[in-house]
Amino acid sequence: MKIEIVKGVLTLNVDMIATLALSLLLLFLGTYLRKKINFFERFCIPAPVIGGLLFSILALILKQSNIITISMDTTFQSPFMIAFFTTIGLGASFGLVKKGGKPLIIYWILCSIMAVMQNVIGVSMAKLVHIHPILGVMMGAVSMEGGHGAAAAFGPTAEALGVQSATTVAIAAATFGLIAGGLIGGPIAKHLIDKYDLKPTEVDESVGESYKEAAGISEKSNVTSSVFLLQLAVITVCMTIGAMASTWITKTTGAALPGYVGAMFTAVIFRNLNDKFKIVKLDFYTIDLIGDVSLGIFLSMALMTLKLWELASLAGPMIVVLMAQVVFMIFYTLFIVFKALGKDFDAAVMAAGMAGHGLGATPNAIANMGAVTEKYGPSTKAFLIVPLVGAFLIDLVGIPNIVWFMNYFK
Repeated sequence: MKIEIVKGVLTLNVDMIATLALSLLLLFLGTYLRKKINFFERFCIPAPVIGGLLFSILALILKQSNIITISMDTTFQSPFMIAFFTTIGLGASFGLVKKGGKPLIIYWILCSIMAVMQNVIGVSMAKLVHIHPILGVMMGAVSMEGGHGAAAAFGPTAEALGVQSATTVAIAAATFGLIAGGLIGGPIAKHLIDKYDLKPTEVDESVGESYKEAAGISEKSNVTSSVFLLQLAVITVCMTIGAMASTWITKTTGAALPGYVGAMFTAVIFRNLNDKFKIVKLDFYTIDLIGDVSLGIFLSMALMTLKLWELASLAGPMIVVLMAQVVFMIFYTLFIVFKALGKDFDAAVMAAGMAGHGLGATPNAIANMGAVTEKYGPSTKAFLIVPLVGAFLIDLVGIPNIVWFMNYFK
């Protein structure tokens, strides 16, 4: 680290190791505050978002007060981001689709339609309030269906296309979505259950397993250095091949692709080939562990380097676009999702789940459904289907959808 004067302003330049250390400290701070403050726990605000946003607010105050500007080296951010999305790809087994049956297919289709509509609404409202259409995409499926991970991943790609403040807008929208998704999910299910006098159905043993059981993620594992290194090797090889594929696609087609897209889809292909031919033994507990670590560091680093001062001129337009997304989600879950899923108790619980991960993230969906089932009774079908689709299956449609919209409106 070094301190220097840049354009008359005291500037602290933080090197990549110190930036990594700071991101980890902020991650632990966020974890501590999440346990201590009920608001964060209630709305499933991730620990890296809490710690990272607090630091970016501090950086904003220091900069605006002309005390000091903090400049950080985020070299590690991209590798951790790509590693996280690669682990998502490794979890996407097409065999899981069979476990959910027809309801899972219907829910997956509904989520895919939702993701497309979020971009349509985002672009349409962005044009209405006279901001760049890609900012509408940032406040569409990128931040709503995609959450903070996609927001921090696609933001730099949008900025590379010349759209200023894209990352900050996407992260802010994703934070808004987390809160909104947690607020509306429970009331949606309650309205449907009370209106139609719905009752839990008898537990179907064929869907009585949990999401983690279906996905092959054990709660316990004997993680050894050799097991860990094998999973790390698989992840990094997928990252390397994916990077080569993304570069080739970009050069061939001219399409803008975030760095993780090629890696994630390479991992999807490898996972399903491995399921058939048993190339290596994948330990999904370890893969999930690597994914959690990568996501925590990547998000913490992305959030703590936000340029919040860029939001000042966009606050008004953002409110208009984001409120339109919330209104759409309410009507979509009440009048389309609930009916398409069968108008029963499970459908009401899954509607609450979609509101959670469609605006926020999969933990929001789990929290929403947990609150509903705690009051009204169990829904094993919902707890299998919603996390499977929300955690990774939606990305198989959502990401190409986002890429298309960004390239069309660039």
